[in-house]
Amino acid sequence: MDRPTALVPRHYIALGHGPEDVVADPRGRVLTGLADGRIVRLDGLADPVAARSEVVAETGGRPLGLELLPDGALLVCDAERGLLRVDTGDGSVRVLADSVAGEKLRFCSNVVSLSDGSVYFTVSSRRHPLDHWIGDIVEHTGTGRLLRLAPGDDTPEVVLDGLQFANGLAAGSGESFLVVAETGARRLTRYWLTGPKAGRGEPFAQNLPGMPDNLWRGAPDGPVWVALAGPRVPALDLLHRGTPAVRRAAARAAVHAPFRPTGTVAVLAFDDEGRVVHHLARRRSGYRMVTSVCEAGGHLVLGSLWERGVAVCEPPAPK
Repeated sequence: MDRPTALVPRHYIALGHGPEDVVADPRGRVLTGLADGRIVRLDGLADPVAARSEVVAETGGRPLGLELLPDGALLVCDAERGLLRVDTGDGSVRVLADSVAGEKLRFCSNVVSLSDGSVYFTVSSRRHPLDHWIGDIVEHTGTGRLLRLAPGDDTPEVVLDGLQFANGLAAGSGESFLVVAETGARRLTRYWLTGPKAGRGEPFAQNLPGMPDNLWRGAPDGPVWVALAGPRVPALDLLHRGTPAVRRAAARAAVHAPFRPTGTVAVLAFDDEGRVVHHLARRRSGYRMVTSVCEAGGHLVLGSLWERGVAVCEPPAPK
């Protein structure tokens, strides 16, 4: 992978704790979900003083991944309540799915909607809840899943299992495949929707320089943006080769240890062949643990599970 170019911050806009995912609407506004359950829409990104934010809904849980629908509604993966549909006009919230095969959905992570009305979403872990996310990363449980909810159905099906902390999702060109982020394995997986490989997963990009989190694709012919929530940790790679008992013991210790993210942040962008289009990074960043990225109004906007607002950065130079 080529050396990264500089990720250049413009300014910071405070919103509330933990804007974990950021998505842009057609008017260049950004929507994000906060730790207290609020879904917030942000306008006026160019000026941090004049920027305006409004609460469009409250999920009553912990919103993570978001997906805007053509009618303006919002799909929300809520770590506590499951897969939700939010009306951004009146703020109403409807549960689309809260269990699979009789098991409660307790760590929904990210979601995409396809043109045929089907919805795909990820579950990061079946063993560790959101507040113990680091336990799953350390234990390397491989209990992440990709689920599908058919149009008009309220019972999702598992289409891909055994993923290492399944996270971000994006659709490939022509909706022929999905890209799934496996945070715990530092890789992106391609899940084929059409063609001779339909229903199968295969590597899309491996050995990433950090842990991929949310994915975002603003246009069908645009790149797939990937937020790296943290850099590669060689000691963690070594631990993952240990026995299950050793990893479980390490995970128990990790969930009770103080956590502080590093100052190294990065984002990547890929084309449909899995080639890197952009690689932007910043060391000793004041804005840490970047869990999402999107393009909006000529800016690159970053979200974070850790911070109390979004970072607005320079967009990459065209290639």
